[in-house]
Amino acid sequence: MATSIYAKQALTSQGWKENIRVEIDEKGRIAQIEEAKPHSDNIPARLASGPEHKVGILLPAMSNLHSHSFQRAMAGLAESKSTHSHDDFWTWRKVMYRFLDLITPEDTQAIAAQVQMEMIASGYAASAEFHYVHHDQNGNQYAQIDELSTRHFSAALQSGIGYTHLPVLYMQGGLDGRGLQGGQLRFGCNLDQFNSLYQNLKDNIKNLPEDAVLGVAPHSLRAVTKQGLEACIALASEGPIHIHAAEQITEVQEVTNALGAPPIRWLLDNMPIDKRWCLIHATHMNNSEIRDFALSGAVAGLCPITEVNLGDGIFAANQFLMQGGYFGIGSDSNVKIALSEELRMLEVSQRLRDKKRLVLCDDRIRSNGRFLYEQAAVGGARALGRNAGKIEVGMLADLVALDENHPSIVGLKTDQILDTWIFSCNDNLVHEVWAAGRHVLQGGIHFQQDHISGQFLKTIKKLRSAL
Repeated sequence: MATSIYAKQALTSQGWKENIRVEIDEKGRIAQIEEAKPHSDNIPARLASGPEHKVGILLPAMSNLHSHSFQRAMAGLAESKSTHSHDDFWTWRKVMYRFLDLITPEDTQAIAAQVQMEMIASGYAASAEFHYVHHDQNGNQYAQIDELSTRHFSAALQSGIGYTHLPVLYMQGGLDGRGLQGGQLRFGCNLDQFNSLYQNLKDNIKNLPEDAVLGVAPHSLRAVTKQGLEACIALASEGPIHIHAAEQITEVQEVTNALGAPPIRWLLDNMPIDKRWCLIHATHMNNSEIRDFALSGAVAGLCPITEVNLGDGIFAANQFLMQGGYFGIGSDSNVKIALSEELRMLEVSQRLRDKKRLVLCDDRIRSNGRFLYEQAAVGGARALGRNAGKIEVGMLADLVALDENHPSIVGLKTDQILDTWIFSCNDNLVHEVWAAGRHVLQGGIHFQQDHISGQFLKTIKKLRSAL
């Protein structure tokens, strides 16, 4: 059903506009943006006269470019010191593997739906699931090879989120070619299995709305051979390609020793890196890697909350953006789902490293908040293979409305709104969200909140009692 949104203030691709109407067609795309007469403040958000909505502040909604949904259920459970003298990503991963022993297909769907609902409430209209748990707890293939992927599809139908699915190829336990063991057995596929998985997904994703996207994710250079990378590229001839790259110093050293170059350099020199690619984390790079990565058009997939939580390091965002690079944000481990905090954490990490303020902005967009938001919205949509990220005719109606009467932003105009939201608020001022025109958050409440929350509550109680 076609609909329209009247906004007192809206951040369009042409800058901030006052008193506009955004028309959305039956396919969930923005059909028209036009000037409108100001509405009286006493008109309700959903107008009685027709399928029109009134909001105070309208923004392009963000795409969450990197999520491992199941990890949301273990949030907070890896924050006690281990017996190791040095806790890092690798000790955290051991906790994650123990947790994997418990999760069933039903659990997978309940957790994924909850995560997607929380993303929507935070202001995301779309999400990319970097999905690597394919098999049962013993590493055996399910009767339906895409069983766990289709559980994510069902979750996306429940939540209404814009969805990009990235099945992960995971072939080996390290660059020495060692076999998978323990929790990794749930990830593993040989090339024939992965081809079957992907072909099934091509058919089954047709059950999702038209804006759903299928891509592919070779896990990392330590987990996938060059042959595996080439197979992924051949399968996803048009869709997005995501890969973990240069997250940990240990990983960078291992790749350099085995392949003769650090991960980003090796990928740039040996793979057709272009705008379809998203290099997740890309934390550790030298100057030539930063330059060539930016020039490639690929997206840097940044997950600041998780990267801080795991002690990964600080991405060279200032240098990368000065070279024209694209970035987007993701919630990765989902230890906390908070859109504004992801952007804030990205900026403040640069400030701490450089010992200065207002690092990520420029002479054109002097507002730190707006610069971060617009860049991440465009880069995130690119990473998902999604025609979104701007309020512009022809693009998907991925839109978020903020509560103009929230005490934190009441009375503010244009860029001050984004500066204040990102640097001094949380996401409870997110009031309405549309994903490809689907009105999934209404008055701050998800349209399936009771059902999704109820299923998640049963699941999380069961898992925590088993732990």
